[in-house]
Amino acid sequence: MATSRNTQFAVAVHVLTYLAGEGRGRTTSSDELAESTNVNPVYVRRVLGPLRDAGLVRSHPGKHGGWELCSDARDITLEQIWKLLQGGQPVLGLHGPNPRCAVGRSVQKALTALDHQVADAVATELQRLTIHDVLMQGESKPVSPHRR
Repeated sequence: MATSRNTQFAVAVHVLTYLAGEGRGRTTSSDELAESTNVNPVYVRRVLGPLRDAGLVRSHPGKHGGWELCSDARDITLEQIWKLLQGGQPVLGLHGPNPRCAVGRSVQKALTALDHQVADAVATELQRLTIHDVLMQGESKPVSPHRR
C-alpha cells in the first residue's frame, strides 16, 4: 500500500478520535498519543498546534500535562481538520515547471484548475463526517454522516 508523505491529517483525526474516546474526561499526554499513532511526540504536538489555535483542543503544560478536547466530537468535521492542516496547499503535489516552456505553462494551468476541483470535492466529502462518526465507526457502530 502506498503511503502519503503528509500524514498530518490522518494523525490529527486519529488523535482527536482518541481524545474523544479513550481520553474523554482526562488530560492525555503527548507520549500516550504518540504511542497510539505510532509517531514521535514532537510530531503529535506539531499536528495539534493548529488545532489548539483553532480552539478544538487545549494543552496543559507540566509533568502531568497533556491534551484534551475542547469541542464536542459531533461538532468537529473532518473538513475543519483538513482545512486547518492542508490550508491552501495543493492536493495533487504540483511542481514548478520551467516558465519559458509553453507545454509546462499549459500543463501547470490545467493541473492547478484540477487541483482546485479535487480540493473542493475532498472538502465536500469531509464535511459530511465528524470525529464522533469516526469514533463510532471504530466501535463497530454504523456511521451516519452529518449533512450540513
